[in-house]
Formats: sequence, structure tokens, C-alpha cells
Amino acid sequence: MCRLFGLTSAPRRTRATFWLLEAPDSLSAQSHREPDGTGLGYYAADGTPEVHKAPIAAYEDRAFAEEAREVESATFLAHIRYASTGGLDMRNTHPFEQRGRLFAHNGVIEGLDLLDRHLGEDRALVHGDTDSERFFALVTRETEANGGDVSAGLVTAARWVAENLPLFALNVILVTADELWALRYPDTHELYVLERPAGGHHGSRHLDHTGRHGRLRVHSAALAELSSVVVASEPMDESAHWRPLAPGELLRVGRDLGVTSRIALPDPPAHPLTLAELRPDAAASQRPS
Repeated sequence: MCRLFGLTSAPRRTRATFWLLEAPDSLSAQSHREPDGTGLGYYAADGTPEVHKAPIAAYEDRAFAEEAREVESATFLAHIRYASTGGLDMRNTHPFEQRGRLFAHNGVIEGLDLLDRHLGEDRALVHGDTDSERFFALVTRETEANGGDVSAGLVTAARWVAENLPLFALNVILVTADELWALRYPDTHELYVLERPAGGHHGSRHLDHTGRHGRLRVHSAALAELSSVVVASEPMDESAHWRPLAPGELLRVGRDLGVTSRIALPDPPAHPLTLAELRPDAAASQRPS
């Protein structure tokens, strides 16, 4: 299953070190199916989005994902991909960038011909083959139609998909240089949020999160002194303060780390898909690790 990770310490920039794919340490670990791509997005001091990503397959050099990356930003977005739609290619690897925003997705949307027709000329925003990037293009269009309101763009796009397309899951994280949004829909996969005070809930600890299954590790000594909000596909440490987003919940973290949320999609999809109904490759990508 794809893994999502978003972090914001806005308005303060912080330095964090990411390991997107830690080197396997046993034959057992090596026997597990490898991810199909890894990516890290963040913002330069002038607000320019930066995206480092690579498809990871048997024929690819693993060094990109195994090496530590130390970067500074107020917002970060990391993704470990297990391909469901689109080949093992750089252009299909998350996160995606459109109009200065960064986006990553876990789930499966079908009926892409209909989605392409609905996008019309905005299909030009899409450079790869994935359902994820197509959905991001719809979010981008609807955000602009709503005067730049990302929350409205996300909800409008998600409602259209929920009403018109076969849908298995639509868990997403979207970031700008100083804000973060997360959506969990419907109840297929979990998504968690941790509102972390400076030093964590123990008062003096740096951030050191490690995913149980996604093989993602994040370390930041600076967050011993700064507050932050983290969104992830799974709780990444022993803290009792991780909270699962409810199905249909839209979370927004503002420029001052203010967190707001609401149930934006209270109704189930009109055309829900089960795991058994997915193509074999898509089904394999969506099973829990």
C-alpha cells in the first residue's frame, strides 16, 4: 500500500532528514515486494517547490531512495509508491507539482476516460498516466474556479469523483509553501494526524518518526524547539496522540499551525469498488503491507 507523509512547521522553516527507503537488513525484509517509486517534495526559501523522486524497480539504482536527504522547508511531503495505475516511470512517481502546489495520493480511481473528458483542456496539466495526477488536475481546476480556495477545490473535485467514477480510495495530502491539507475518503485506508508541540508531548524530544511498514524515516533535531503537525498513513512512533481522520474528513493546517477539520464528504461513493473488483496489479498495490 502506498504511504503518505506530510509535515508542517509553518511559518517557521525547519531542517529535516528523510530516508525514503531504508536499506533492507535481513533476507526476510529483502523478500518483501519492493516499492515502485519514492518521492520527497518541499519548498526553497523563495517559495519555489522542489521535488526529488525516482521510480524504484529491479532495474533501477536504489541509492536514490536509500540515501539520507537533509532539506529545509516549512512544509514537506513524502510518498512511497506501490503502482496501481501507470508504469514505473519518473512522470508517474509522486509527489506531483501543479501551479506551485504539491500533491500525493493513496488509492484507486477508475473510469479515467470519463475523468479525461471532464477535465477537457485541463488534461494538459497531466504529464503521466496515473489516476492520482488526473485527480490533482481536477483539484487544480476547481481550486482556481473557487478563487484559489484549496479546500473548496479539493472538496468539489472529490465530490465529483465520488458521484461519477468507480472509487476504491482517495486519501490525499496537498501542501503549499506554508499550508497543508489532508483528505481521507471513504473508510478504505486509514490516515492519521499528530499535532506535535515543541519537543513532542514529552517536552524535550527531537522528531524521529519511523513507519512500521512504509520504510520511511524522518528525523529533525530542530523540532525539539518548534511545534509541528504531521499527517501519515500510520502512526510513526509510540505517541498516544495520533488521531485517525474520520472517513470523509478534510483537515487543513494553516500558516500559523492552526488546525481545522470537517466532514466534507459524509456520503459513501456512488460506485464503490472492493479489493476483489480491482485489476490484479491495482489490488496488490492496495493491500496492507
